Amino acid sequence: MYEKIITTLSIDFVLKLFGTLDTNIDNIEHAFSVTISNREGAIKINGENAGNVTMACDAIQQLERISALSDNIDENSVNYVISMIKDEKQNELSAIYNDCICLTNKGKPIKAKTVGQQKYVDDIKKNTIVFGIGPAGTGKTFLAVAMAVTALKQKQIARIILTRPAVEAGENLGFLPGDLQSKIDPYLRPLYDALGEMLGPESFSKHIEKGVIEIAPLAYMRGRTLDDAFIILDEAQNTTPEQMKMFLTRLGNNSKAIVTGDITQIDLPFLKKSGLVEVIGILDNIAGISIFRFTHKDVVRHPLVQKIILAYEKKDSSGQPAQRHFYKKRINN
Repeated sequence: MYEKIITTLSIDFVLKLFGTLDTNIDNIEHAFSVTISNREGAIKINGENAGNVTMACDAIQQLERISALSDNIDENSVNYVISMIKDEKQNELSAIYNDCICLTNKGKPIKAKTVGQQKYVDDIKKNTIVFGIGPAGTGKTFLAVAMAVTALKQKQIARIILTRPAVEAGENLGFLPGDLQSKIDPYLRPLYDALGEMLGPESFSKHIEKGVIEIAPLAYMRGRTLDDAFIILDEAQNTTPEQMKMFLTRLGNNSKAIVTGDITQIDLPFLKKSGLVEVIGILDNIAGISIFRFTHKDVVRHPLVQKIILAYEKKDSSGQPAQRHFYKKRINN
């Protein structure tokens, strides 16, 4: 039996570490096959394998650092630290939770919660065009909006433009009540929500009225030149190749474009090519353009979302439709 003792932890952190009904500690114990106890202000880790005891100790110490930077430890952060240590990538964890991208309307700091998210943020800082590709819940759009708000507040750009294809609208658009804007708004709601959280309702409304922030369907981009702007194309997997080319060629002077999408959730008609899938092969290895791929490990929503994504990936690898196989093959190549 091997044992490690950690005696330098604060009481507040120990309470966070154990979590509600000892959930966090249970996850660490199960992941590394160890027993963890809190005795007289010290955390004791016992196990039959010395390596597992050491990894459990590393996990707790990494979580202490994260707690100091984020003032929070949840199931997602615990599971992420466990997975990184199991993959022998604990040294990379020092990159997360360090830099505050911006503050929400309520003063809450927005920080990268995974190594993937931090690399994505770094890519946005360094490149003119960034493609953020990955599953739901990885923060692709939210972090892009946060970076756009930061650039606006620092006066690096003069306006923010957010757009997405209204693929679901199609022939059913006419059956929705109201004018064209009210018909389109439901498809743009995620963008409204992200900006509202960061700016607050009143500030957000003022920016919209002044034209500093523009949220519009992709079709409205045609024929325009977008100077001094931070432009975000969301749900880009639902663009056609023609739409993608049209969007990318709108880029003007002192502008930055972020394209986000999930190629496993394409809503285009069957056998209709996705502009996002096609553009990856066309623009790869061009200076100033970054193509960043998130994985299931970057999911920061409910822990079950990660398991759902893995289950679908497993199903797709065993027998997916021909079109989706084509998409996956194009990316791997």
